[in-house]
Amino acid sequence: MGQTEVRGVDSERVTGWLAVNIAGVEPPLQFDLIAGGHSNLTYGVTDAAGQRYVVRRPPLGHVLATAHDMSREHRIISALGATEVPVPPALGLCTDESVNGAPFYVMGFVDGNVIRDAATAEKLLDIDQRRRAGESVVDVLAGIHAVDVEAVGLGDLGKHEGYIARQLKRWYSQFEASNALTKRPVPLVHELHDRLSAAIPEQQGTAIVHGDYRLDNCMLGHDGTIAAVLDWEICTLGDPLADVGLLLVYWTEADDTKAALLGAPTAAPGFLDRTEMVARYAKASDRDVSSLDFYVAFGYWKLACIIEGVYSRYAGGAMGDASGFEAFEKQVAMLAEQAAVVADRAGI
Repeated sequence: MGQTEVRGVDSERVTGWLAVNIAGVEPPLQFDLIAGGHSNLTYGVTDAAGQRYVVRRPPLGHVLATAHDMSREHRIISALGATEVPVPPALGLCTDESVNGAPFYVMGFVDGNVIRDAATAEKLLDIDQRRRAGESVVDVLAGIHAVDVEAVGLGDLGKHEGYIARQLKRWYSQFEASNALTKRPVPLVHELHDRLSAAIPEQQGTAIVHGDYRLDNCMLGHDGTIAAVLDWEICTLGDPLADVGLLLVYWTEADDTKAALLGAPTAAPGFLDRTEMVARYAKASDRDVSSLDFYVAFGYWKLACIIEGVYSRYAGGAMGDASGFEAFEKQVAMLAEQAAVVADRAGI
């Protein structure tokens, strides 16, 4: 097996760095871009002995500030590795950009399945395993929110209060930066920013907030339970109900006419429905979920802002092949419309 070149990896330099800094690595290395994901780039790495690793780096070009911080992501999974939260082993961080043109970090490989669509869910998980997966998604999220941030050394990861207000400011700013590149009107995103800003519920404590928690950002073990939570790039401290609201945005049911995720894996039979998810989380966390519609509306709005960023990077060529990126343009409008529906229902 020889070293292979893939876009975004200087195979010679990265191999040299891994050989020196990651115990047990045996060159030459095979690098493969892992399919899925529209933000940080993830590569599978196999060495001459068949050992497997994972490398994460920022996207190529058009990187928005703070959204792709490798040091931060590595720090988070390193800290959580000492808790009951399932995360991949953090093996090393390279901040020397002369190695690969951008920082990157290395994780241990976790065996399992990422379920991105209903067909894959039905193929790889039986009915009982799908229900178990839904239960595990809720239980692990409650576990993330129960972590003592001071005890694991993450007490300074972010401000403890005012999370939603800061998030509204952050994602609105990034939406405007991305929208300046796409040069198209999306007035509902602006309107919802103002409506949500005027109706923020009182924050219930401070917790680790994953920021993009959903089924296909988890590696499932072969029994259906979560083997590792992935993609911590926008994690911070704040209001835990923001994670719950966004999870419900992603958690598509079979009779939904619109889906936030194009593949909608949870539309397959057997998964918990959203009512069951909320009840299980409320019991596990002992939190008041009566204001959850606000967080669902915020989740739709935030996702619209994120997808506008993805759309702008595809349109600018930063994510490689740009064919089909027009779907993201339509998705932004749909997400904003769904946010408005939930906001109306909640009287926001």
